Amino acid sequence: MSKSKKSEIIAKLLETAENNVRAAREMLLGKNSNLTPDYQDKASGSLRTSLSGDNRVIEGVFEGESMIDADGKKYPVPPNYASKSKLVAGDVLKLTITVDGSFLFKQIGPVERKKMVGTIAKDGDNYIVVAGGKNYRVLTASITYFKLDIGDQATIAVPTAENSKWATIESAIISPDA
Repeated sequence: MSKSKKSEIIAKLLETAENNVRAAREMLLGKNSNLTPDYQDKASGSLRTSLSGDNRVIEGVFEGESMIDADGKKYPVPPNYASKSKLVAGDVLKLTITVDGSFLFKQIGPVERKKMVGTIAKDGDNYIVVAGGKNYRVLTASITYFKLDIGDQATIAVPTAENSKWATIESAIISPDA
């Protein structure tokens, strides 16, 4: 992994952590006026792999098929979860690795998205959506979930802030004669 890509991932993880801490502070202070902000000194904005009971918790950034942590390790995200959750490259995820070795992913920091309408196509063994003059890879699980075929239309979501190779399918556009 390049140094700039690693720095970009770390910056996204830090931004998400800071936003989560800020939101938690606002919730605490808003719900309990007797609570003083002295707990803020104890709050840590640093990101790390942590232990919760006997479980390991790791944060990372979704890149289209896998989550990449701050150390550059890749963790494959189940395609059905990525499709049904409509994950977009750049979303921040939390992975809990349980004692029995199960992987539990949760989206904790969605990136800003833009939506486009495109046409389903294939590039070798990979499904793509052609939209806005660009080809975006999509998960096969999304194609089968929406029962799409080559030539069908779909609404996709891509991150607004970066030039992604990946898109997620938001919905299928069904023509009346289908």
